[in-house]
Amino acid sequence: MSTEEKSAAPRSLAEALRVRDDVSLAALLRSRPDLITPVPTDLTQLATRAGTRASVVRALERLDRFALQTAEALAVAPDPASYGELLGLMAGDEEDPAVAAALPRAAALLREQALVWGADDRLRLVRTARELLAPSPQHPSPTGLGPTVREATAGMSPGRIQEILAAVGLPSTHDSVSAVSALGGLFADRRRMAALLAGLPAESREVLDRLVWGPPYGQVTHDPAAHLRALLDRGLLLPTAPGTVVLPREVALHLRAGRAHRAPEPVPPPVEAAATHRPQVVDATAAGQALAALATVDELLKEWDEGGPSVLRAGGLSVRDLKRTAVALDVPEPVAAFWVELAYGAGLIASDGEADERYAATPAYDEWRELPPAERWARLAGTWLTATRTPGVVGGRDAKDRTLSALGPNLDRSAAPEVRHRVLALLAGLPEGASPVAESVLARLRWERPLRGPQQQRETGSGEARDDDLRSRIARWTLSEAELLGVTGRGALAAPGRALIGAPEPPRPATTDDAGEPEGPGDKLPVHHHRTPPVTAPPSPAERAAATATAARLLAPLFPEPLDHVLLQADLTAVAPGPLEQELADVLGVLADVESKGGATVYRFTPGSVRRALDAGRSAADLHAFLARHSRTPVPQPLTYLIDDVARRHGRLRVGAASAYVRCDDDATLDEILADKRAAGLGLRRLAPTVLAAQADPAALLEGLRAIGFAPAAESAAGDVLIARADSHRTPPRAAPEPVPDGPPAPDDTLLAAAIRAVRAGDLASTTPRKPGPAGEDGGEDGAPGGTLPRTGAAETLATMQAAVLTGEALWIGYVNAEGAASQRVIAPIRVEGGFVTAYDHTADEVRTYPLHRVTGVAELADDAG
Repeated sequence: MSTEEKSAAPRSLAEALRVRDDVSLAALLRSRPDLITPVPTDLTQLATRAGTRASVVRALERLDRFALQTAEALAVAPDPASYGELLGLMAGDEEDPAVAAALPRAAALLREQALVWGADDRLRLVRTARELLAPSPQHPSPTGLGPTVREATAGMSPGRIQEILAAVGLPSTHDSVSAVSALGGLFADRRRMAALLAGLPAESREVLDRLVWGPPYGQVTHDPAAHLRALLDRGLLLPTAPGTVVLPREVALHLRAGRAHRAPEPVPPPVEAAATHRPQVVDATAAGQALAALATVDELLKEWDEGGPSVLRAGGLSVRDLKRTAVALDVPEPVAAFWVELAYGAGLIASDGEADERYAATPAYDEWRELPPAERWARLAGTWLTATRTPGVVGGRDAKDRTLSALGPNLDRSAAPEVRHRVLALLAGLPEGASPVAESVLARLRWERPLRGPQQQRETGSGEARDDDLRSRIARWTLSEAELLGVTGRGALAAPGRALIGAPEPPRPATTDDAGEPEGPGDKLPVHHHRTPPVTAPPSPAERAAATATAARLLAPLFPEPLDHVLLQADLTAVAPGPLEQELADVLGVLADVESKGGATVYRFTPGSVRRALDAGRSAADLHAFLARHSRTPVPQPLTYLIDDVARRHGRLRVGAASAYVRCDDDATLDEILADKRAAGLGLRRLAPTVLAAQADPAALLEGLRAIGFAPAAESAAGDVLIARADSHRTPPRAAPEPVPDGPPAPDDTLLAAAIRAVRAGDLASTTPRKPGPAGEDGGEDGAPGGTLPRTGAAETLATMQAAVLTGEALWIGYVNAEGAASQRVIAPIRVEGGFVTAYDHTADEVRTYPLHRVTGVAELADDAG
């Protein structure tokens, strides 16, 4: 490199950022949005923020496997390192072609994210990243490498170093620094190292082989065996503490043929297809699941219409209430937790806020039920895709060892939306109708986002990942939840699910047999691009609404037309051979109990269900007319008798509030009640031939009389029968829970453009050369050095401003705003009057007016400022 080129090379990350164009800076801020919150004042502050520990850790954790391996290799390379040295560490002496082909992309990604800076001949890893990834005795490197010879011999006596030189056949030196350099040069020389190792006994080579891939530390006794002594004498093992030795990095790299990693992973693992089905079968299966999902949520909400389970003091459902809900829905408890959380996330259920706090349906539930089925599903699916609340963790433990309950706090996992979307995107990349091998999806996600951060990897000295990490669990839950919800069918992404994530049209599937089943094992998905998906701004509400509307439009034709009839049978059951119209389903849900579900729903009529319909305000004539109108079969005589019999007794008894009373025109019925021992607990006594008073409240009296075989009806103060409706209890209007963001949101293009403009202008203000002040220093009469706020008197400030108006020159000013925040700016004064200066502010890229009394000082820019 020439002297001129060396002088042009950046000497810091700030200088490297300064020569970037706006497109490159935008890519940096888009991939690391924490750097723009708040907007930095200049590029020096941006570089400082990019090197902070929290920001670097976050950036490293979002690298793909190969990019992270590249950063780990740079952490054990010389500082600075050339691209050739990095290539040798990654591809080895044999130069693996796949690694060599993928390395430019990885190096460019590290540069783009400001984790690496410098030209190809002087690559530097950001200092904080090197500290995180470089090996140390407390935190082994994921590469399995140990310290260099220079680091390992830092505390060794000069005499001992000279002894090692003599043992390996090197001439003695006058100082330890040159001795260590000579020893390191020997270990880095492939030819001389091969000759040195050839003279070792086999047992010594076995020891080196055990340490070569890490961990590099081992234990020895105070009197080592001969084969260990041979290694210690030659410096192939160096002592780090009493009884502990380490394999120097240079020796390990020679034994590894120059590779920093045992198994570089330059190419993402493919997503494999387990089976392939006809797309029509997939879409039909998904539509059936979507209908079942709507029915399940509807059943849950009806179960809680009149007030659901109590809210725990700490929030959420109790274990007992979750079990009861699971029994009512006829699903396992984890699945019940999923449906409960989905309804809560969609704003359909919430706490009622009463003194005796309970969960109940919200007013939004009534609006949701009025929507067409496809739109109802799209709302649920859209909620699921973006929710951070993760029902899969229900039943686990939080940081304080407390059980995590459904609808309770601490269920938000900010990574959930990203993982869900990425899992569905991987499914969208398979041939149409193909279902994936779950393990291949997990392996791909592990490559794209290594499962443990650098700190966790260092604790074990391995980049290997376990299956119990959160991202893998969320991915597994995503696959099962997508099937429950109807986003997928038979494991393959359905057309509405594809629209939900905005995926393009799928590739055409491989040929299948006529039945739509695969002809053989699923083929591996071709890898189209070998890099992590780019970080993009999250979709706007309008974009999300458009995606859900498209999904609903694609799903609607897949739903069967709702039926307006049922098939009544003589055994007091009704069969619904498909989904029913909403009004028919609502009335039938009150008049009968659901006995079984599936392709056809079976309802059973019982005295209790008929009485429930009568309590809801329908007469026997209404029920007969309703059944005759909606049955494709004649109304069975047993059902007619059942309705008439229950209606005949319904309402003969009237219950009101005294504490409570019972009245009946038939005093013989009251005599029968008083004579029944089972009514003793109600505290009844006769007030009149047709009236009984009770100590129990009206609700308890109603239940007590029904329990002993009567059919009383509740009565208002005016003597009218009270109609009990299923939708009588609603919470006040409640907002759906907001997702918890995973760090700062990705900036949109408008914010990026404004931020880059502000950073450029601020950098201009802080780096533009200025003329010396009267005291001979940059910055003004107090001799303040360049980069600090200038200080000038009021008269000099005014005179300099007026002169700049005449000459059109730009000035550097210090300014303190109304909140007391100080800043420096480059302005071009246009007008000075009335105690204000109007100027074009290069920092803000607009014309602004500043009070002169808030200008702390002014300095002229140097003539060659550019």
